[in-house]
Amino acid sequence: MMRSALLASALALGAVPQAVFAATDHSTAAVQDLPPLYAAELERAREFVDGMMDEGVVVPVPKDPGGGYTHEQHKRNFRAIYLGGQLFRITGEQRYGDYVRDMLLEYAYLYPTLGDHPAKANQNVGRLFWQVLNDAMWLVHTVQGYAEIRDALSAEDRKRIDDDVFRRAVSFLSVDSQRTFDRIHNHATWATAGVGMTGYLLGDRDMVERALLGSDKSGQAGFLRQSDLLFSPDGYYTEGPYYQRFALLPFMVFADAIERNEPERKIFEHRDGILLKALRTTVQLSYRGYFFPFNDAIRDKSLKTAELYDGVAIAYAQTRDPSLLSVAEFQGRTVLGKNGMMVASDLAAGMAKPFPFRSLLLSDGPDGQQGAVAILRRGEGERHTALIAKNTAQGMGHGHFDKLAWQLYDNGHEIVRDYGAARFLNIEAKEGGRYLPENTTWAKTSVAHNTLVVDRRSHFDGKVKVANENWPEQLHFSDFHGLQVSSARIDSAYPGVAITRTLIMPDIAELEAPLVLDLVRAESSDPHLYDLPLHYSGHIMEFDFELQNRIAERPVLGAANGYQHIWVDAKASLENGKGALTWILDGRFYTYRFASNGPLNAILGESGANDPNFNLRREPLIILRAQRNGSASFASLLEAHGKYDGAAEQTVASRSRVVDLAHERINDKDIVRLTLKTGQRFAIAVSHNPEPDRAHSVALDGEEIAWTGFAAVVALTGGEN
Repeated sequence: MMRSALLASALALGAVPQAVFAATDHSTAAVQDLPPLYAAELERAREFVDGMMDEGVVVPVPKDPGGGYTHEQHKRNFRAIYLGGQLFRITGEQRYGDYVRDMLLEYAYLYPTLGDHPAKANQNVGRLFWQVLNDAMWLVHTVQGYAEIRDALSAEDRKRIDDDVFRRAVSFLSVDSQRTFDRIHNHATWATAGVGMTGYLLGDRDMVERALLGSDKSGQAGFLRQSDLLFSPDGYYTEGPYYQRFALLPFMVFADAIERNEPERKIFEHRDGILLKALRTTVQLSYRGYFFPFNDAIRDKSLKTAELYDGVAIAYAQTRDPSLLSVAEFQGRTVLGKNGMMVASDLAAGMAKPFPFRSLLLSDGPDGQQGAVAILRRGEGERHTALIAKNTAQGMGHGHFDKLAWQLYDNGHEIVRDYGAARFLNIEAKEGGRYLPENTTWAKTSVAHNTLVVDRRSHFDGKVKVANENWPEQLHFSDFHGLQVSSARIDSAYPGVAITRTLIMPDIAELEAPLVLDLVRAESSDPHLYDLPLHYSGHIMEFDFELQNRIAERPVLGAANGYQHIWVDAKASLENGKGALTWILDGRFYTYRFASNGPLNAILGESGANDPNFNLRREPLIILRAQRNGSASFASLLEAHGKYDGAAEQTVASRSRVVDLAHERINDKDIVRLTLKTGQRFAIAVSHNPEPDRAHSVALDGEEIAWTGFAAVVALTGGEN
């Protein structure tokens, strides 16, 4: 259904049917015959709710920030209400209905007495919690539990809970917190979902319309507008994978309620099925189940997260896509409702198929024209290789200043790392679980990422407003087996500097995979200091340059823009601009070999300086530093090789099979020549022309290198250079 039709439908007056958000059609007598996944979920819910019931109804006056006692108790309460209502519906045991009723009556006494939360900080303040977001999460879960018991209550109890809990919560979220409610942001998604689902339950049309169309019902805000603007046509969420996972629960659960109450809206067909695309895209944005941790991401989050149990079940009910069953199997979880029952039953029937993880380009921006995420995958299984090129828009306030950054996963590990967020979520000792000061001074800065830094300043000078108005241009993407490519450019990160980065995963029979070629070019007519950091995982084995160790004094690299958090362990002066560094991780060796268009300084360092409260992780990095009077170029090769078996005391191919890397730029074409130990020579030739049938050739050192298309691997004849 087109957006105009959805708006018209939303504005139509009429009664809203009572909502049972996730009805199940099995009886109490059949509980023992449930499929294993569902039975385990039911037992898990019983164990939690029974434990909460043993403690009695505990509804404390709000006091603490995230991670504190009252914060965690209200979270446990909304989970108990949510699950208790479901248990009442499934089992018919009155004790669950009574417990949920008594809990909500306690909230009916408490809620009218609440003002601003005493632990409010710089976020929009909540009532039950320190920020309004958590109040919205409380409502989304609580209203679903209430829906299961509401019809069984006395008229007096029902009115008391309706008026003093849910209508007050809705008024707080949509009227008192209008500024949050009308944002295009994940906080607003949670708020509109809670308000809309409450509107369906209470038969309140005004609530439903405000939730769908914004507080003024114009359609310029609200749930529908959020689904239009927060996702790209490919289902990529603007704030990145971590927040995509988080936002999907209210998007999917509210959409499911819309579908049940007003199927004529065809909400899951809205914008070419954007919510179902987003669910699949969320899964694609992971490696071994863990989300790619760029932007403000907590690195611990994986597909095994409560926000996705509902999403997978709802998407499966809508699509019957058997690959989603394999995701549920990996999660080992589902939800208590018709959707979860369908997942569990079909999984038990052996209907699952592997989820199709693949190389793909995910556009960013509501029109798909604000950059992209390129995912290049090679191999099968959980230890396959995945390269992520982050050529996206900023991602609003949760975005980091790292345009054209990249990460690499191999052998089950993150080899080229992204720091993610500086935050210990819900650990009160660490700023009450909020983002730490170092999230701004380190995690968001450009030098904390694998991207080019100019004049020791972050992209866009670290200004979110400027960053939100600019993004890279994705120049080329190819998922051709054996030669995968992503190339992008940005000319707004620094005034007067245009940066192009091309990442290639070629297959060369004589070399192990993964092999990654990284070409970075900064074009400028002015003198600049260029730093190219690489944050890696592993222990250094060897290097082919002479280091000046700084172990005794361990100086700090700079005073601001993240440099104040980098300890310098060693430096090297490379007059020919070339060098190599090898490290080991989990029995596999990785050599980072590089060349530049002039002299380089190599800086070996570690994060964690100027961190008196020990908020930062200590992680190694190498920085390639080039002082240029104009443009700068860097060509580097990351080569995996060999293995080490400590138990067997065996080492194989611990040294790189490449002995030389040479880079030339000829007529705007990049030629990288590799010389192997065997004497074999190869050129990786890049035309930067996306026309697939265009022929190219260059003459270099007396030999012609010819190829077709954007890039190619060319075997060279003759001896070493």
